[in-house]
Amino acid sequence: MNIRFYNARILTMDGSCDLMEGELWTKEERIAYVGPVKDSSAYTWDREIDCKGNVLMPGFKNAHTHSGMTAMRSYADDLPLQEWLHTKIFPLEAKMTGQDNYDLTQLAILEYLTTGVTSIFDMYLAPEEIAQACIDMGMRCVLVSGLNMFGPALEVMERRFNELNGMHPLITYMMGVHAEYTCDKQLLENVSALIHKYEAPLFAHMSETRTETDECIERYGMTPPLFFDSLGLFDFGGGGYHCVYFTEEDMDLFVNKGLYAVTNPGSNTKLASGIAPIGRFLDKGMQVAIGTDGPSSNNCLDMFREMFLVTGLAKLLQKDASAVAPEEVLKMATVNGAHAMGLKDADVLAEGKLADIIMIDLHHPNMQPLNNIVKNIVYSGSKQNVKMTMINGQILYEDGRFADSMDAEAIYAKANQIIERLSAE
Repeated sequence: MNIRFYNARILTMDGSCDLMEGELWTKEERIAYVGPVKDSSAYTWDREIDCKGNVLMPGFKNAHTHSGMTAMRSYADDLPLQEWLHTKIFPLEAKMTGQDNYDLTQLAILEYLTTGVTSIFDMYLAPEEIAQACIDMGMRCVLVSGLNMFGPALEVMERRFNELNGMHPLITYMMGVHAEYTCDKQLLENVSALIHKYEAPLFAHMSETRTETDECIERYGMTPPLFFDSLGLFDFGGGGYHCVYFTEEDMDLFVNKGLYAVTNPGSNTKLASGIAPIGRFLDKGMQVAIGTDGPSSNNCLDMFREMFLVTGLAKLLQKDASAVAPEEVLKMATVNGAHAMGLKDADVLAEGKLADIIMIDLHHPNMQPLNNIVKNIVYSGSKQNVKMTMINGQILYEDGRFADSMDAEAIYAKANQIIERLSAE
């Protein structure tokens, strides 16, 4: 569609968090113009939308999630990570089908749209079905392998890398492993050979808990990041999810190799895993993005809550009210997430970039007065302020309503049927 947005405050995120007043045009899947008001009479528009002073900005990038875990929301709560995984999550996942993953991913996509998420970095079972769910609902998705000693085979990851990349404009695929503690050394060496074959980046859960970190040191004499690097797993970039128990040496490694630390404060708080030292990451010059983790460990997929926790927990950890500025947090949630996911065309609002755009409604009490709009978004914003979510030039959520192609009630009913069946088996 060709759409003209006018009377807008525009937060391009292109080098700064300054807002400009003007308009933005989209033509098909791309942004055609961003700037001051100019004559558009020569163009034919499918829609012209009066933004009424609301904010247009890049959509949020959920840089670590497990969408299919929506079935387990509020199913396996109040347990530490290892007990949660081995006694609750892994046994239930063993019963899930590809169709289950398709249906449950659709539920997650509805939630992503309500919180302004336009791209997800999804590590979960059945990536082919996840990809199809995203294509069918219009969600941009970067799939990442969760390879471990229980499966799939290394050859399957390679096949998926070749088949899923290029299958659709909304879908890409990256190589990854679940974590050091679910992979033996031989498997990781084989993965290293594969990423060297394709010169591909790699992502993994990393240093999420003290136990994970200490046990890796006991096994190999190194922290998880240093062990991965010793095997050449970071020779072509990538990064880690969680990154709670990073040493100074781990941080230096991430800086020197341009790796991304994806922080997940909601999940880490709920599982009592710890607080990542985000302020120290920034002091070092590390690249940080934000993810929600899965809807079983979090339990919601709300990027506003994650943004507040990133800065709030940093302030508590450092005992410094100025730690981790909101402008930096907003960059993590948009630009940095896009770059971590390899989405260089979906990072900022600029001519020629992909039209992955959200509108933030300032006409709510929590957004007034307009002393500082960026701080309002990070400190007091919520999903109620997401007035519109556009992906690839298509408006998928607007004024509390999903696109006509999405039957939300049917998706909810299917999710309840799935968990009822899985928990009864």
